[in-house]
Order: sequence, then C-alpha cells, then structure tokens
Amino acid sequence: MPTPLPRRKFLAQALVGSLSALALPRLLRGQDPAAPAHAAAAPGGGDKAREADATRDPEKTAVELMNPETLRAIDAGLKFLAARQQDDGSFGGAGYSRSAAVVAVGGLAFMAGGSTPGRGPYGREVNRAIKFILDNTEESGFINVPGATSHGPMYGHGFATLFLAEAYGMAQSREVRPKLAKAVKLIVNTQNREGGWRYMPQPADADISVTVCQIMALRAARNAGFFVPNDTIDRCVEYVKRCQNADGGFRYMLPGGPSAFPRSAAGVVALQSAGDYDSAEVKRGIKYLYDFVPRLGRTHESHYFYGHYYATQAMWHAGGQYWAAWYPAVRDEMLAMFRPPGFWMDSICQEYGTAMACLALQVPNNSLPIFQR
Repeated sequence: MPTPLPRRKFLAQALVGSLSALALPRLLRGQDPAAPAHAAAAPGGGDKAREADATRDPEKTAVELMNPETLRAIDAGLKFLAARQQDDGSFGGAGYSRSAAVVAVGGLAFMAGGSTPGRGPYGREVNRAIKFILDNTEESGFINVPGATSHGPMYGHGFATLFLAEAYGMAQSREVRPKLAKAVKLIVNTQNREGGWRYMPQPADADISVTVCQIMALRAARNAGFFVPNDTIDRCVEYVKRCQNADGGFRYMLPGGPSAFPRSAAGVVALQSAGDYDSAEVKRGIKYLYDFVPRLGRTHESHYFYGHYYATQAMWHAGGQYWAAWYPAVRDEMLAMFRPPGFWMDSICQEYGTAMACLALQVPNNSLPIFQR
C-alpha cells in the first residue's frame, strides 16, 4: 500500500490549494522580478536570530522557512506542470520537454509535495510520468526517448531511474520492478574504469555531472530494495573524490580543470548520498559552496536551477548555520525569479526550470527518500 501523506503535507496543500495561482503575482507586486535576495549571514556571523535558528533541527524549522509566499509559489508551479503535462506523460510539445530527464524531474516535483503514484493532488500526473518512462525503456534497460532533444542520453537515464526508484519505493508496482531492475543493471554495467559515466551507455570516458546522476539513481534503487554492488558505489565515490580541487570545488573531468558551483554542488551531494557526511572532502565542498549563497548584486551562475537543486540538498544535509542561512536566501531569490501564472524560466525549457525550482523549495518537506536526512 502507498505510504499515507504526513498530516503536515495535507495541511500545507490545503493552505496553498485554496489560493489561485494568480494570487502570487499580487503578493509580489512592487518587487523587482530580477532583484536578487538580501545577503545572508555567513556561518558564525553576527545575526543572532539566524544563529539561534542554526541550533534547531532543520526539520523542525521547515514549516517556518516555507512561508505562505513560498507555499503559494510551489502550488502555482505544480499546477503549471500539471497543466503542461500531455496525455502520454511528457511535458510541453517538443524538444527538451519530451526528454526523459524533464519528465523525471517533473514527476519528482509532484512527489516532493507529498503526492505518490495514484494518490494525492497529483497522483494521476505521477502515474502518467511513470508510464512515459516505462514506455521509453528499451529491452536493454536503457531509458531513452526517440527524437527528444538531449544534452546526453545518460543524463535522462539517470534522472529517470532515480524517479522510478523513488516511485517504486512509495508504491511497489509489478509493472515498474522489472524495467527498473534492468535500468539499474545498465548503470552498473556501463561504469568506466575510472569509476564514472558520461553521455552514452558505454564504459568509455566520464564526467562528474553524469556520474552524479547515476550515483543518485543507484542510491535510490538500493533504498527501494534493488541490488547494487558495493564495488560499484565504492568506485564512483572514489571518482568523485578524485575530481575535487584544492579549493574544495570540483572539476568537470579528470585529470584536471577549474571548479564551478553547479558541478561542485552535485559532487557534494553525491558523497552525502553515499553516506559520507563528515569527511574532509565534504567539509571542504560545503565551505566552497557557501561562497555562492545568493547575495545582493551577484550574477547568476550558468545552470542555475541544476546547481541549486543540488546545493539545497547539500546544505539540508549539512544543517546548522549553513542550512539556516542558505534556504532563506535561495528561497527569496527564487521567489523573485517567479513568473506568472506560475513558472520559472530556464534555457532548457519552462517545465524543467519550474520542476527544479519546486524540488529545491520543497527539500524541507522531507517527502522524497533521496532528500531525507
């Protein structure tokens, strides 16, 4: 049987569900949509209220951090995604909107709000996304949508496998299990000798971004009861650690290269997802990421939503003053970027930007197993 929604999730959805998606623009009236958030106090800074919050359990402060304005924005975003979903489960009509990755993050966004397959406000939409992924799973286990625009098929495969594993963990399905098992096996069998993965399902080269997608998928699959060899996990963790630079950030590929915020956020979360929360590599990575907390006048990094999808998870796991400073800053910045009637824009597509924003903002819900502390 699917896991019942926690009472707090129902109460939150009842609150936001009673408000129109058009209510948010009225709340934001007079606010410059391009204006960044106010500067956040650094860990150990002088903001007494923030320091007091830092001593509290992040899960207990989630309701306060997800203020009514945030809940309305999330509600509008999820309604936008539901309205954009096609009968076959894809979003929009062409290009990236039909990619396995975009469908997967859309499905994850619905589940992060408390819906499960067939249950909750977006249970039907979750089921549609599952069907789309299953319909585009090849006999080999490779999840790939013919004709869809893709930056690299293994990105889509990784996100789609993560989505199926999270959905299966919530509602065991005889239809999902065999195809998910094949998708997991394909990841295991295509790991390269360095311990990573890249764009195609073959053990050739590797980069940290695609590798993190596969680590997250494997962690979710293992949580859902699927066999994942320890050696596969150990080798990919070692690969991620080897990609870390002296400044705490992560390079794109071995043997060398500069650090960057989006891939560094992904690298830290990959290590945390493998159960590594207190190593020197994670601590250095968290300190590196904190330099990118939204501040007045900062120019947005490329791959903004991708980076903050991972960075918000990283700070959630780090907790303490890092989380107390990070979430309000990112929350306020994303609210300023919101566009009526209910979406966030990204160069990939509106559906992708909206799904990733909703995922980042809903991390405190603690609904998805992959997010849980």
